[in-house]
Amino acid sequence: MLSKSQVKYIQSLGQKKRRDEEGLFIAEGPKLVTELLKEQKVAIKEIYALKEWIQSNRQVIGSFPIIEIDEADLERISQLATPHAVLAIAEKINWDKNYVLKGNVSLALYAIRDPGNFGTIIRIADWFGINQIFSSSACADLYNPKVVQATMGSIARVRVEPVELETWLRENKEIRTYAAVLEGRDISRMEKLTEGIIVIGNESKGISDEILNLINVKITIPKKGKAESLNAAVASGIILSHLIL
Repeated sequence: MLSKSQVKYIQSLGQKKRRDEEGLFIAEGPKLVTELLKEQKVAIKEIYALKEWIQSNRQVIGSFPIIEIDEADLERISQLATPHAVLAIAEKINWDKNYVLKGNVSLALYAIRDPGNFGTIIRIADWFGINQIFSSSACADLYNPKVVQATMGSIARVRVEPVELETWLRENKEIRTYAAVLEGRDISRMEKLTEGIIVIGNESKGISDEILNLINVKITIPKKGKAESLNAAVASGIILSHLIL
């Protein structure tokens, strides 16, 4: 059984302030933890897992430090409504190389506050081979457990760089920018992109006028029905499916 201090420490990593102080984050669930164990960029500090998971994942675990716990302990340390067999504590990912905008298609996220949407967009970017995302300060915290969970391991393959978006776009004005809005160029009639920055806006309020004033091309997903808008992650997937080679 885990001590009260161990439980308290693990639980504290659910808070952004504590994660920032420790430079650590929590990852939960068999699929997510297994994916992160395969990624060299991710430094796993500790794994807490049920006996059954440990026995069936010996090959994947290798020499990683692991602590066997029971279901009661897992429930005490889990950040999820329904705990799933294993929880890992890892160091925040260090991207040692500078990002490159030239010759790449990148995503820029404006005020994506919903953790599930944020994490899903990272996973979608990974699917389409987008390896860098730039997030405004109003976005959810990258290492929020719900964000990490929604990425399903893509957090280790897609660099997410926090920026002051308006200033950053001004500094990189040589790169063509595209913004997803309700009225713009029909993405189904556009050529594929090999370079550019695609800006995805807030789930309910869209993109601020200050950001839109810096955009070269406004783009839209044509609609036939009466829905007012699309979920930010869904919109990201549709846009990338049309614009990426």
